[in-house]
Amino acid sequence: MSVLIVYRRRASALHATRASIGAAYGVALATAALIVQHPVVLAGLLAAVLVAGSACGALHEMGRTLRVVALPILILTVLVNVLVSRGGLTVFARLGYFGPLGQMNLTLEAALYGLLVGVRLLIVMLAAVLVSSAVDPDELLRSLRRVFPSSALAATVATRLIPVLARDSERLADAQRCRPDGGPGGARARLGILRAVVAGSLDRSLDVAATLEVRGYGSGRRPATGACAPPSAP
Repeated sequence: MSVLIVYRRRASALHATRASIGAAYGVALATAALIVQHPVVLAGLLAAVLVAGSACGALHEMGRTLRVVALPILILTVLVNVLVSRGGLTVFARLGYFGPLGQMNLTLEAALYGLLVGVRLLIVMLAAVLVSSAVDPDELLRSLRRVFPSSALAATVATRLIPVLARDSERLADAQRCRPDGGPGGARARLGILRAVVAGSLDRSLDVAATLEVRGYGSGRRPATGACAPPSAP
């Protein structure tokens, strides 16, 4: 299942505000989730992200991200913390002695701490989805162009290539399914599509780099003002 998130203009307060302000709002939510540890504050931040997503029409993208990415990461975080952490006194399972790992005692405190870390990562991911769905990337890059011109150019090219590569993968998958023998299935088919998309992205990057070099980017000097202007009449 694809989790590609594309900006769409909608009638909401977050869409109407300046791109830098909208991005700062999402960064503030993510930063607060990484700083605080109190469960009540984290619950408030999660509710704020969801309410903002509902107000700007990004709940569908958030739900898709939850199903595909966020929930597996949340479960994995809890499992790893329970198996690795040795803190806590409330033991709910004793797995015995495992060589270099020592005595494996699973505690409730370790599970709750892993859940807390997973919720913080969940809020950060949802805040990123909110910014991607409600902040115009072109306007945001234009606001950064005077401060970081090279970074803004690289980000602009990258954001333009992501939808192109996604369409390439969809066309390759359709062509693979239309083969007379049905084509390979499972992980082998996905690996073939990924290999073809990566090879195509490298070819496109070389073409883009050659085009930018012809236009004078990366030459280390700014073109003279009016260099291409037609000569004035005598």
